[in-house]
Amino acid sequence: MKNKPATKMRHVVAWMNKAEWDQVLDYLYSKDAALQNHALQRISAWKGRFGHNTPVAVESTADLVRCQVLDNSGQLDSDDLVLLYGMALVRFVNLITERKQGRVAKPLRRLACHMNIPEWIVNLRHDLTHRRLPSLKWCRKGCAFVLQWLQQEYWSRQLGSRLAEDWDSDSEQEEDDESWARRREEELLTRQKETENHKKARELLISYEKERFQMFEEWLKHGSPHGGWLEPSADLSWILKQIKLFATDSREILTDTLLQDGFLIPTPEQLESLDIDVTGCFDPLRPCVPRVFLQFWLPLLKALNKVTFIRRVLEKLFVELSVEPDPHRSYYLSAWISEVVLCNSKSLFKVKKKSQMMELFVNRMQLGWQQLLTACLNSPCTATPYLLQLLLKDMDEPPPPDTQEKLLRLCSIYTQGEFHDSEDTRGHHDPSKPVYTLQNLKEKLRRDGSSTHGRGAGPSLSNRGASSAQSLPTEDLQEKLSASVLEERQAALRGSPWQVCTDKVPWKFYPLGKVPGQSEDPSSLMVETYSTLAVFDQQVELDKAPQHHNNPSIHGQNRTGSDGQLWSLAELNKLKSGLKLF
Repeated sequence: MKNKPATKMRHVVAWMNKAEWDQVLDYLYSKDAALQNHALQRISAWKGRFGHNTPVAVESTADLVRCQVLDNSGQLDSDDLVLLYGMALVRFVNLITERKQGRVAKPLRRLACHMNIPEWIVNLRHDLTHRRLPSLKWCRKGCAFVLQWLQQEYWSRQLGSRLAEDWDSDSEQEEDDESWARRREEELLTRQKETENHKKARELLISYEKERFQMFEEWLKHGSPHGGWLEPSADLSWILKQIKLFATDSREILTDTLLQDGFLIPTPEQLESLDIDVTGCFDPLRPCVPRVFLQFWLPLLKALNKVTFIRRVLEKLFVELSVEPDPHRSYYLSAWISEVVLCNSKSLFKVKKKSQMMELFVNRMQLGWQQLLTACLNSPCTATPYLLQLLLKDMDEPPPPDTQEKLLRLCSIYTQGEFHDSEDTRGHHDPSKPVYTLQNLKEKLRRDGSSTHGRGAGPSLSNRGASSAQSLPTEDLQEKLSASVLEERQAALRGSPWQVCTDKVPWKFYPLGKVPGQSEDPSSLMVETYSTLAVFDQQVELDKAPQHHNNPSIHGQNRTGSDGQLWSLAELNKLKSGLKLF
């Protein structure tokens, strides 16, 4: 008995042939309302043949296109259109995602994400269903996007007369559920492992601190706390090995833990235990780590002496500095930055200076100066000018000197600091440097005043006029003006209603624009006798009056495109009749 050949499964569709399908698709996505209406009528016929088995994508496309046709017809107002668009969008989201729902309900946002539907479409559906109705603009935008999505995900996938309603098979849906559950489990395990690593990092660092405090107390009893306690003991060496091994897999966690209070940022109790006096010995403009506290952490920093670790520590220090309002933490964060940069300074390596601080780096490291410079500028604080100068001095390819000078001065202005470069510190002032802050202005006035007294002569009128933008005369200088200068001023003001005031008036108590004895009433500024003159009565010489009648370009300036003149002759006469000259 011969086996029967496998019968080819046939799928019954509602359209007559492929040509009708292509025609309906073209008409639906055309901009012609008549063609779109014809396509909607054909889909209505398909629904009569399909019954309840009409593809969801076909039905949703027809609903949305019908909304656009009614919108373009202008027969409905905006409120009716919002309701019409809203019903079509809500039905689309519900019907499309309904096929993805399993026995356990899943969030619509996750289902839509699996089908490449953006979250804002789901939010739009949520607003239409539960909240205040969105605007017509958003409804139109959602309709246009969904139609494009249906064209790509459904209409373009139809081959021949085969119905491709199910984009994803049941097996793919089960695989998505399993992969989501697996990712969820992996996330929980990763989070649990991070929590355990943070706990382990704190335990290792606390063990290191206990051992270092014990060593400090023992050497303190012997009267030499700052010498031999730098050499690690056997227990400390074992702890350092554990920390070094932990850092190979969890460097980020160890770095974050180190920058917490109680470790690289000391607490007042720790400073007291190390016999560090914190009263009035710290300069916020030039922060530095106390010597004993630096020696306390030196064995650990030497054990973790790698370029990647040091770079990451510096980056974390700058990040913490940018968001840290606490002055205590800000000081020690900037102090550790300065210590690391100074330990790696090329000037120290050139002179081969060996010290306990120098032993942190055997060879000079390339710390990524450009990134550190950007991080420093993004983390402004009181010590930023000082840190910025350290970075600029130690860069292998520093910016030009004028750029460095501008960066330092702008940084001082932003941080409101009183930082001075090396030239200002030595007292050599460049008179060509501009004045940026009030402090610069005061210093410039002080220097100019001292130099003027040293010369024993006051400046002339021309010199004072040329330098008025850079220096301001004091009251003493005004009182000591020579007779020749006063005579020159009076000659310059001859024929003017103004005159030089020779009285000793404390002008600093009067605001700009007021004089002694002036009344608070604004009417006091008016002159006692005055007359008015209408504009029409004003005498205008014909030879000096501008002649615009024969110049077409002038007339063109009074026109704005095709609107003609801005004012008619009657309107201009009306305006002139109301104007008066005092």
